[in-house]
Amino acid sequence: MIPEALVDVIAEEGKAFGVDPAALLKRDLELQPPTNWSPNRHGQLVETSDGWIAVNLARVDDREAIPAWLECEAYPDPWDTVQKQARGRTTADLLERAVLLGLPVATVSEAATPIPSPLRPAHSAFETVVDLSALWAGPLCGGLLAEAGMAVTKIEDPARPDPTGVATPEHDRRLNGRKRRLSMALNDPQLLEIIAAARVLITSARPHALARLGLNQEALFDLNPALIWVAITAHGFHGEGAMRVGFGDDCAAAGGLVGWENGAPHFLGDALADPLTGLRAARMALDAVAEERAGLIDVALACTAAEFAQRAGLR
Repeated sequence: MIPEALVDVIAEEGKAFGVDPAALLKRDLELQPPTNWSPNRHGQLVETSDGWIAVNLARVDDREAIPAWLECEAYPDPWDTVQKQARGRTTADLLERAVLLGLPVATVSEAATPIPSPLRPAHSAFETVVDLSALWAGPLCGGLLAEAGMAVTKIEDPARPDPTGVATPEHDRRLNGRKRRLSMALNDPQLLEIIAAARVLITSARPHALARLGLNQEALFDLNPALIWVAITAHGFHGEGAMRVGFGDDCAAAGGLVGWENGAPHFLGDALADPLTGLRAARMALDAVAEERAGLIDVALACTAAEFAQRAGLR
């Protein structure tokens, strides 16, 4: 059960868009009640020798990496391996090795609340939004900007399309139904021409992956000095967190967006860091447009979860 205080914070944050908290948190999936397991049963809160971590094993590659992460033979059930091995390991050791292997693992309540991104004055005649993001947080940001009246184009690489349309078509319709959709390789030179004429760019990839496509701060702001780049990541676009992988459930736990019972944490809802980050990112983008500012807005799922947890009195 999501605490009323958190629902109230979501409602207050969503006033600019007329967002109903229930609608914001909705996905067309069969979900289970949140416990130490996430509602989608891909994530779990696991006890270590000195604390708690959140582990997300939605991807096959992550499950296959468990023996390398824990330096052990794997049990038939990957979760048995994680639970039994984690009890004898420190949180710091588990997290360090997980980060090295690119696993979505986080320490419960590790994230700090966000620091405002420095923006500069910039006038722009452009009103369009380019959405290169996938899954939930970034597309929700773009969807809310479309609801606010901006022209949003969602560009997907045919080699790696957003899986949301296949996995959850109704959810995809809610997120992307108001957008123009364009299939284009993200290394196509035409993409830079499109970004050059945009007011807002939304991404959800890690910075090194974007840089390989020629999408880095120096190049994009030279191309379009008045651009507002909404960079959504798991643990931040800059610094050590930039290399980390994370999803809505583990990042919610990283931000302290959990409940506690008998000294053990439990999830409060489905991948909560995703919709909260999408909502916060959209508000920040609209504020930057209204104030005629430009620059990179660093929006991390874990830090956003920490902010909402703090405002709801959960940390």
